[in-house]
This record gives sequence, C-alpha cells and structure tokens, in this order.
Amino acid sequence: MTADLLAPLDLAFWNIESADHPMHLGALGIFSAHSPAAGAHAADLLAARAAGVPGLRMRIRDVWQPLPSALRRPLAFGGAAREPDPDFDALNHVRLHAPTADFHTVAGRLMGRPLKRGRPPWEAHVLPGEDGVSFAVLFKFHHALADGLRALTLAAGVMDPIDMPAPRPRPAEPPRGLLPDVRELPGMVRGALSDMSRALDIGASVARSSLDVRSTPALTCEPSGTRRTAGVLLDLDDVHRVRKTVGGTVNDVLIAVVAGALRRWLDERGDGSEDVAPRALIPVSKRRPRTAYPQGNRLSGYLIRLPVDDPDPLARLASVRTAMDRNKDAGPNRGAGAVALLADHVPALAHRLGGPLVGQAARLWFDILVTSVPLPSLGLKLGGNPLTAVFPFAPLAPGHSVAVAVSTYRGSVHYGLVADGHAVPDLDRLAAAVSEEVRTLIIACRS
Repeated sequence: MTADLLAPLDLAFWNIESADHPMHLGALGIFSAHSPAAGAHAADLLAARAAGVPGLRMRIRDVWQPLPSALRRPLAFGGAAREPDPDFDALNHVRLHAPTADFHTVAGRLMGRPLKRGRPPWEAHVLPGEDGVSFAVLFKFHHALADGLRALTLAAGVMDPIDMPAPRPRPAEPPRGLLPDVRELPGMVRGALSDMSRALDIGASVARSSLDVRSTPALTCEPSGTRRTAGVLLDLDDVHRVRKTVGGTVNDVLIAVVAGALRRWLDERGDGSEDVAPRALIPVSKRRPRTAYPQGNRLSGYLIRLPVDDPDPLARLASVRTAMDRNKDAGPNRGAGAVALLADHVPALAHRLGGPLVGQAARLWFDILVTSVPLPSLGLKLGGNPLTAVFPFAPLAPGHSVAVAVSTYRGSVHYGLVADGHAVPDLDRLAAAVSEEVRTLIIACRS
C-alpha cells in the first residue's frame, strides 16, 4: 500500500483533536462466551488477524506539499497522509484486560484516552466478563482513519470469516509531475472560485441556522478529558410498530426517541425542557455501501431542531419527520445541514492552523450529534463466540456533553451513548429515558 493524502474532512478531524479531547469513534461488542478462556483466546485472534488487514497497518503522517498534486486532490499545504507503518506490531494495539462485571464502566474510561498518533490510530480492548459466560471487545478508531462504514469494514476483517461484499477497487490515478499541467490551470482557477462560492453559501446557511437558538446548558460543557458510556437495547419490532402506525422512517422514530429521552432527562435533573429545541446534527454518508474506497470520510449532514419542549410524543415524532423530509428535499449538499462539506473547501494549511478553533466552534453549529452506524444483518462471531450486542460510540465534539449513535443488528436497536464524564454523571438515567420513551410512543399509538 502506498501513501494516501487525507481527505479534507479527515484532516479536519485530525487537527481538531487535542490531548484533552480525543476524536475517535468506538464500538463495544458483547459476545456470548463458550468458556471462561474465550476472552483471552479472542485477544490472541485479534492480534494475529490484524496483521493481515492492510487498513489496520496505516499510520497518519504530517506532510508539507506547497503545490497541488492533482485537480482531484485538495491543496495540501500542511496536510497529512496515510501510509503503511513499517514497524507495525499488532500486539501494541490489542490489550486483554482483567475480568469485569461492568463493561460500560471500563469502556468509558478507555474512550477518554487518546490514541497514539505515531502509530496506526486504532485499538482493540478485550474485556472478559466476571460471569465467565460473556466478554466484550471495545474497538477504537480515529475518525481520520475511518468513518463508521470504513470502521465496520476494518473490524469485520478481524472477525470470523463471513460472506461480505468485496470492496470495489480504487481506480488507478495517472502519474503526475510536481508541477501541474499548464493546460489545467484555467480549470483549477474555476474550481477554486466555485469552491469559494459554495463554501460561502453553506457557511451562510449554517449562520442562519444558529439564530434564535434555544438549547440547554446540560448539552454543553468545558471538556474534562473524561468519558462515560451507556448502552440501550430495544426491540426493532417495537420501532416498526410505531413507524407503521404514524408513518415516516425508522430513522425518524429513532431521532424522535432521542428528543423524548432528552425531555425526560432534563426535567428529572431539574434543568427543565421548556422552550428547549437543541440542534441535532444528523450525519449523512455519501459513500456507497459496497464501496470501500476512497478511504476518507464521505460525510455531509442534516441539522434539525429536536422538539424537546413539546409534551406530546406523537407531535414530537411528526415534527422530526417534517424536518427530516425538508432536509432530504434540499439534499445533503446544500442548506444548514451541509456543515461537513465546508471542510472540502478549506485549504489544508487552514485545517492545521485553525483546527482547534474550528473544534471549539462546533457548539455554535449544533448542540448534539445523533448518528446511525450500519451493521450487517449476518451474525458476527469471534473465535466461534457469537456477537449478541454492539453499542456504537460517536466522537464527542469539543464543548458538547453528550453524543448518540444508533445501530440495528439482528432484530434489535442498539443506542450507544457517550458523554463527558464530569458533566454527565447521570448518563445511565438518560439511557433509561430512551427505553421509557419507546414505551410511551407505543402506548400513544394505541390510544
């Protein structure tokens, strides 16, 4: 494998990170263990198999390129590139921990630790259960190495073999010299002007969306460098029951559940939900499901106001459905939701110099991240031990106290919650509110 320049959004994630605020995503998989030694065997398998997955051998190295390498590439002033790590040792990335009775407590502590930047930015932590009949694996991937779909592909590479669609090969690029062809200069100028115009259009939309914001201090905080995690397991049939009664999509229901859970949580902790309508960023993948390349993040997103202040659960769902339909009609390439696309129009040097500032500005654009992570419908196994649950964890933007990720797997919905450990000591209560909101929606649909 050869070096590959980071896409602009990857570069943004790489430079936003600080020692006190890591920018990795994660997933906590729970496995049914055939024996008390299953966890240790799983750790050995992960270390042995990781060496055979090319994407797991890639480190990220800073590069300085004063000239564009291709029309299809961003200007790479002060950029970064993925390249194979010649000293890769999988044993540095897989760790077996002592048995535990609480997977999420350990996962929260581990999610607060930044990945080491001098080597491939991923880790796998195997957590044997004290009961001897289960174990967990926490995967951590830096967002600059992989988005949710790419992380799934990398993680699947170390699981027991299953029939997965083969990744589409990346088209070979013709070799180019150091200097651009003079015949391409007019096109480069037009492209740069077009990028500037599009960035200004998106930026203006984002600015308009930030006016008259009604959020809550509970969703913002000064980063403490600590993390908590929690997981919620729901029956997918219950979600479909609500969807079939009210209409919309499964995703509409899952987002509305978050709005209702936030309402319960805020009222119970005394913060209050009156006049609270936080902006949720809903990422939208622009990568085709069967395409593994390009490796970089291919994301846009929608912004919607979560109707936390509405006491009627069906009205909250209707509001979410209307907002999502409006965003879909506009498309992910325009409007206030296209925040991530701004990264595609910012030179690499600006990412390097302005990364920390952009990260701190995240709270000005949105208040909470609610993302969906796809999983295969086929049952996954590790060492013959079946995966019974998997809770995805989204990166927590600087200044935000909570992020939500959702996956569906084998008839169940898995909510993964990650929060700043100091700002949200009651994350388990928010997780319980998610389950309660689904029951409330089902009752409302019957009446």
